[in-house]
Amino acid sequence: MSLLHLARAAGLIAIASTSIFSHADEARMHAIAESVSADRIEASITTLAGFGTRHTLSETRSDTRGIGAARRWIEAEFRSISKDCDGCLEVFTVSGVVSGTKRIPDPVEVVNVVAILRGVQEPNRFTMMSGDIDSRVNDPMDFESDSPGANDNASGMAGVIEAARVLSQHRFNGSIAFVGLSGEEQGLNGGAILAKHIVDNGWNLDAVINNDMIGNITGVNGVTNNTTARVFSEGTRYVETDTEARQRRFQGGEVDSSSRNIARYIDRMADMYIPNLDVMMVYRLDRFGRGGHHRPFNEQGFPAVRIMETNENYTQQHQDIRVEDGISYGDTLEHVDFAYAAKLTALNAVTLASMAAAPAPPTDVSISGQVTPDTTLSWGKVEGAVGYRLHWRLTTSPTWDYYRTVGDVDSFTLKNIVIDNYFFGVSSIGADNSESPVVFPGAAGSFD
Repeated sequence: MSLLHLARAAGLIAIASTSIFSHADEARMHAIAESVSADRIEASITTLAGFGTRHTLSETRSDTRGIGAARRWIEAEFRSISKDCDGCLEVFTVSGVVSGTKRIPDPVEVVNVVAILRGVQEPNRFTMMSGDIDSRVNDPMDFESDSPGANDNASGMAGVIEAARVLSQHRFNGSIAFVGLSGEEQGLNGGAILAKHIVDNGWNLDAVINNDMIGNITGVNGVTNNTTARVFSEGTRYVETDTEARQRRFQGGEVDSSSRNIARYIDRMADMYIPNLDVMMVYRLDRFGRGGHHRPFNEQGFPAVRIMETNENYTQQHQDIRVEDGISYGDTLEHVDFAYAAKLTALNAVTLASMAAAPAPPTDVSISGQVTPDTTLSWGKVEGAVGYRLHWRLTTSPTWDYYRTVGDVDSFTLKNIVIDNYFFGVSSIGADNSESPVVFPGAAGSFD
């Protein structure tokens, strides 16, 4: 029997399971998931699609057509939700002027809409959910043709509004930001503007969960499936320095960026709280050769991932509305599965709730144990943590499979667990047994 199995038999370690990570208030977490309404999401998608086009360069003065009308409606929805929770949301816009690019040659104001549910104990620590406001047809410069963008990305934006509505009925340790980003189709402009705003204003941003196309279940490959979702995450941090890259080469971390461990966290939330949904963690920044609005946040050093449907239909993305060779092209309402969009919205909601309820991820995680039989992990304590959990897994495993919970300490030695054979990490545990994402040691896995 291996040392690992001997230790397990002696009760010194445990195999990870979803039941171990349950919150003290399981009823609240299940209630959050169950409160997400497919009917309300359908209503929001219908309204957004009804603005005709939401192209970044489209009409801004009309109240019925164009991106200006869409973003004002989103802001009004956030304010209405806030009114129903006694002003619990801080609603504002963050904008910037973009010009001189291939898709925005002349100056255009790109406006993002933000609503913050402020944390009661750590108001400057944030988890963020985003969706995109804008839409497009075949020609990325065509701002006049109808471009309903029902799935891409009214579905993601509707999910953000619904998550705000559900989570506004609860209060959490940390803050949650609900965001509508503009300018995605013209070059990820809104995300870059907001990411700079976050840096300039000193937000402590633990995670960005970008939702882009969460409503389609039938792919161009002929597969229909409403039981899976994809989460894309970068493996190596974009902001890694040459020195940090050399350290990673010898110590590992290629598959353990903070973004990658957010993806693992989302996968666990699906197992715990979302019936009949399996998360496919895709070890790539985004789809092959393509981009999404989480990327500008990665480029500022923040953990950021993309949640989306598993089976895309390219006849319904970036298409002029038409019928050609018997195929109906266009991103219209009839292609959206509202129950599926609700399922992925519920996944976002429980993830946001869990991360905001938990303490922050531990800081300054380090590891030692070279040429010894033991592995020692050290970390900086964080506000609100009553203990910490040490995790490890085989280097070929996608998930954290073993753990040991320790008390309110800042270092612990795992006896007879050899550093060469596993990957390791540390998470923070709150008084309600809520848990932060796992932090891989060193710069490769840092959340800072």
